Amino acid sequence: MKKSESPLNSIWLFLMVGSTVVAAMRGTLPELTEAAFESAANAVTLAIGLIGALALWLGILRVVEVAGLMEAIARGIRPLMIRLFPDIPPDHPAMSAIILNISANALGLGNAATPIGLKAMKELNRLNPDPGTATNAMCLFLAINTSSVTILPIGAIAVRASAGASNPGAIIIPSIVATVASTTVAILAAKFLAHRNQDFAPNSPVNAPESDADTPLEPAEYAQPIEPLEPPGLVGRLFFGGLIVLFFGAILYRLTITGTAGLATTQIIEAISNGLLPLVICSFLLIGYFRGVKVYEVLTEGAKEGFDIAVRIIPFLVAIFVAIGMFRTSGALDVMTAILSPITNLIAMPPEALPMALIRPLSGSGAFGVMSEIVENDPDGFLSYLVSTMQGSTETTFYVMAVYFGSIGVSRTRHTLPAALLADVTGMLASLVICHLTF
Repeated sequence: MKKSESPLNSIWLFLMVGSTVVAAMRGTLPELTEAAFESAANAVTLAIGLIGALALWLGILRVVEVAGLMEAIARGIRPLMIRLFPDIPPDHPAMSAIILNISANALGLGNAATPIGLKAMKELNRLNPDPGTATNAMCLFLAINTSSVTILPIGAIAVRASAGASNPGAIIIPSIVATVASTTVAILAAKFLAHRNQDFAPNSPVNAPESDADTPLEPAEYAQPIEPLEPPGLVGRLFFGGLIVLFFGAILYRLTITGTAGLATTQIIEAISNGLLPLVICSFLLIGYFRGVKVYEVLTEGAKEGFDIAVRIIPFLVAIFVAIGMFRTSGALDVMTAILSPITNLIAMPPEALPMALIRPLSGSGAFGVMSEIVENDPDGFLSYLVSTMQGSTETTFYVMAVYFGSIGVSRTRHTLPAALLADVTGMLASLVICHLTF
């Protein structure tokens, strides 16, 4: 049967051709050419810059995996995951990697979320009987990833605080409400589209053999080689146990000296966010150490995958970055904004917020720049409140798809893009509604 074509192909081609047509009409073809080459160079620079983060987090995840923590996480959320991802064995490493990725996104750990998500995609691809075609589980995971519930939109809060907003953390509740709505729509859309496109699914729930949740799984089907565990001796336990006690003692001392009564909510959130990432890293490594994992050897072994993944995603990043760069430089984004302005007036969206809504799924840095400029001009205005919530409530859909699918060589994305874009639209509209209600 004929493979379903990815809608990403048509959208990418529209961005390229449409940008060229608009640039020809506006007489900006030289600028368009420069933007294309500059965007291609930026894509390669970004991929190279990802090597370090990928190597670090893939190494840490390998320590977590060998220590058995990922299996424990999978068991803890097994009832929910069985219902959301019926094609994945409940104890498969992909389960816990997906949960870790969603958790990292929710806590605003952007640098940690991408490597964990790539790990999840790698594990999902091991269950894929048709390499190159996205499975239902991959489509659902990417849809959730691009709309995942956000508890701490750290980036947007930081911009508001630096601009002098009276309450930078005011967007936390609106962001949570908007992302809950977008994630719900992402799940429903992915499930509905998977059911409609089941004929094209390599391992859809309809075509896959039924499995009994109580039937023991064969670890050999998906287990990776596990390094021998050597629990630490008494000296090691006492030494690192003492460091843990010293850490919490230092935290209590700092709280006693500075006090928390006079701190604003945003200051507390900023303090938590600053220490959250090092705490997560050290916690994972110490868990591995006390479980008997040779943390240094295991981490360096897992880190080797980082370079390979970064190289594999370069072609996909170049294609997406060039299309987006040309679309912005040509003025096509401005034309689309003007065309859609009657719709924004109908739904009471400020026209100045429309570029943010259009560019957010395409370019994270571009959307961040738009938000920063608006917030800087009027940090306490409704427009600033709205675009900050939009920034914290949505994800860069095309970038995520390019990186995640590119890392495993998937070119037929099936219904991932429609589900993700529906979630994006929901997040934007939910942000608009909740901001009108709470501002």
